[in-house]
Amino acid sequence: MRAKSLLWSFNYAIAGIVFAIRTQRNMRLHAAAAAVVLVSAVVLGVARWEMVALLFAITFVFVSELVNTAIEGAVDVATVQFDPMAKVSKDVAAGAVLVASLNAVAVGYLVFFERAARMAERGFSLARQTPLHLTVIAISLSALAVLVVKAFNKEGSFLRGGWPSGHTALAVSGATALGYVTGSAKALVLAMFIAALVAQSRVETDTHTIPQVVFGALLGFLITTAVFQVSWS
Repeated sequence: MRAKSLLWSFNYAIAGIVFAIRTQRNMRLHAAAAAVVLVSAVVLGVARWEMVALLFAITFVFVSELVNTAIEGAVDVATVQFDPMAKVSKDVAAGAVLVASLNAVAVGYLVFFERAARMAERGFSLARQTPLHLTVIAISLSALAVLVVKAFNKEGSFLRGGWPSGHTALAVSGATALGYVTGSAKALVLAMFIAALVAQSRVETDTHTIPQVVFGALLGFLITTAVFQVSWS
């Protein structure tokens, strides 16, 4: 009987995690980010202590989001009308998630920044300086590609909704072009970080889904890279 109770405890716990992933957009966003971080850690060969730091940061975010979801559910059940203290409870729980997320960003920066910069520097060493006007061409082609894809899908407008995310495509295109023009890996990494914030804002406001944002980022990056590669050949 005790074994059965323990087994059902695990079952309930897993059901809670599944519920959070299925119903909470931020939980799905955290899970996607965690997958990217862990794959990147394996590919880049981070040290064992760095992997431990990443795992703790990821777990901290997940636990905070799970607790936040539980508190929101409990408050909604306990209150039938607006209560200032209920709002405080939800705000504080959301604040805990924010603190955990900022901590994860800081850990990711400390672990990945130098590696990403070195990889980009090696890439720039193979390329020569490119005229600045290629940046305008690359961004223009990215914008045109977004318009074409949206026209075929007939979803949303250029500035809002639909496939792909135009804001993300242009942000990534600009960041990629900045990296190629300056030949600075650190400039590229910082610009990509800003582009990632743009992408996150599109998801946070429910303007785009994660796949739409990812597709927009790939579109901007690939078109810009193709423009610069053609100019070098």
